[in-house]
Amino acid sequence: MQISPSQLANHLQRGLKSLYTLHGDEPLLQQEALDAIRVVARAQGYSERVSHTVSGAHFDWSEVLAASGSLSLFSDKQIVEIRIPSGKPGKDGSVALQQLAEGAKDNQDLLTIVMLPRLDKMTKSSAWFAALENAGISVQVDPIDRSALPAWIAQRLSNQGQRVAPGEEGQRTLQFFADRVEGNLLAAHQEIQKLALLFPATAGDGSGVLSFEQVESAVLNVARYDVFKLSEAVLAGQALRVQRMLDGLQAEGEAEVLVHYTLSEDIRALKRVKDAMAQGKPLPMALREQRIWGNKERLFERVLPKLSETQLAELLQSAHLVDGLVKGLKQPDWPLSGWQALHRLAQQLCSLCGSAPKPAPVYRSASART
Repeated sequence: MQISPSQLANHLQRGLKSLYTLHGDEPLLQQEALDAIRVVARAQGYSERVSHTVSGAHFDWSEVLAASGSLSLFSDKQIVEIRIPSGKPGKDGSVALQQLAEGAKDNQDLLTIVMLPRLDKMTKSSAWFAALENAGISVQVDPIDRSALPAWIAQRLSNQGQRVAPGEEGQRTLQFFADRVEGNLLAAHQEIQKLALLFPATAGDGSGVLSFEQVESAVLNVARYDVFKLSEAVLAGQALRVQRMLDGLQAEGEAEVLVHYTLSEDIRALKRVKDAMAQGKPLPMALREQRIWGNKERLFERVLPKLSETQLAELLQSAHLVDGLVKGLKQPDWPLSGWQALHRLAQQLCSLCGSAPKPAPVYRSASART
């Protein structure tokens, strides 16, 4: 059975299962889910813990299977944790995990916790993952979306007796906080904890209200960006966020060619879907054929009606020119710097994606785009 991280606490209050599978690419939330299970397990007498990390295709699964079957009459209840960083247990691992899942149903003295990264659709359909999910509890740990990050920060502050000022000032504070920690949830957690130390809720008037100035002075700029989030921000028309993300990617040493590939691939995909629609294919079918899924699918659905054939052709030409620029070539009327050219290409696409359908363009305020 699959549950969300927010449901885990209530689930654990109702009773501990013998098998848990935690999967996702957000380390902080996965660790918190693991800690919550451990706390309940220790309270119920699981005092021994054994950890295995699956490294490579030649990992010896017999050791894991032996540990799960080696409890004696005199041993305490045991927690067995299995980390599979690659998300690929291999042929032997697939068989072993299915055996563990089957054995978990009958062994109440053994608690097995399997930890995996984010899994693709094919892996979730595999026999070994289905066995784990059917025999126990599966918790999918997803990253916090940028739009949900201010509310997440507010909830964490509330948990330690703090809050921001009401109204517009408080929203400005949360947005500033989110900008500083975007893409780095572990650092966000640490910054929130730091605020509890610097401005304890019991100090001053005891209200726990944080001013913008306090947050601005205390919270470090620890944001981290990736090119996939950049792609979503461009398609969403978030010009100021795109500018900030490109600056961050450059400072982090990201390769110019990778950023260019991401932007140009979006432009090519938009053109392919538009061409398919011109040939009479419905938009949902065209998106499926181009393997556009999830959040990007929703963005494409919103953006495509705004883009004309002429605009897409101009974007393709710009992407072609920038391809040469990031490889050291020069182009008339374009910046010499590859990063400056990427800024220009990204903002060119961003401005078209963020504009309203013709003939009545609507320009968003800066606060609405961040």
